[in-house]
Amino acid sequence: MVSVYDVPADALIEDVADRLADRIEEPDWIEFAKTGQTRELPPEQDDFWHVRAASLLRKVAKEGPIGVDRLSTEYGGRKRGSTRYRVSGNSSAPGSKKIIRTALQQLEEEGLVETAKGQGRRITSEGQSFLDNAADDVLADLDRPELERYA
Repeated sequence: MVSVYDVPADALIEDVADRLADRIEEPDWIEFAKTGQTRELPPEQDDFWHVRAASLLRKVAKEGPIGVDRLSTEYGGRKRGSTRYRVSGNSSAPGSKKIIRTALQQLEEEGLVETAKGQGRRITSEGQSFLDNAADDVLADLDRPELERYA
């Protein structure tokens, strides 16, 4: 059986995002929200919400149980110091926790993710089979000879 670990992440996330487009809906406020303190503008992708939810589902499957705080660190970025005189050095800043929390709540309503008391979120058996089916389809569509051994 093909799993999340056997296919390239970008191809899997793209396929899962297409599947999630029918199951979850994008909130109204997402066109105005930034993805973190380090960004100046909201995301410009049309399917940003579904791609982020697919990426979160994959991360929870690989690293779960994982909490919103740790996920926001993973989706964060570099925050530069002062622009004129460089008063402070570069540091890192977390990503938007509201985007992560809302997407995880939608995935939880669909039964793909569940809350582990005091530990964060983890994938359910339905979510794991959802990802495995997507990985199987992605592997069948890929035309890469180095991945033949997983088929």
